[in-house]
Amino acid sequence: MELEQIKELMSCLEESKLHKLVFKKGDFELHLEKEMVGALAPRPRMVPAETESAFQSEAPLKGERGGHAATAPGTFVTSPMVGTFYASPGPDQPSFVKVGDRVDENTVVCIVEAMKVMNEVKAGISGTVAEILTDNAQPVEFGTRLLRIV
Repeated sequence: MELEQIKELMSCLEESKLHKLVFKKGDFELHLEKEMVGALAPRPRMVPAETESAFQSEAPLKGERGGHAATAPGTFVTSPMVGTFYASPGPDQPSFVKVGDRVDENTVVCIVEAMKVMNEVKAGISGTVAEILTDNAQPVEFGTRLLRIV
């Protein structure tokens, strides 16, 4: 597929009401997804720590440093997509949040970069940042635990 064809697909996606486009031809596969704004934007999933199963607490889950117990109080902010986790808006800038910071639903706590698009992840809940579970510039998957808020 030529670059011009890809640009044309990107333009068509941007002008449409679609959120995602997957194009497959033989061994070639192209995934395009546009950033959504407002109420339609993907939201980070909130996973109350108390609802984790005993099986999950036996082994550390992806995105957790050191195998924290799943019975820890609070709510986990998880990645809304596959991408790269960034704790700050730029390499020379301070982190969005630190352990002990108070946040509300609309506080940006990190960025997940996907396909060169920087997607802000908001806390989605009011509370205090208890843990930051992912290292800066590390790849994350959908559902990876990023922070714990109490």
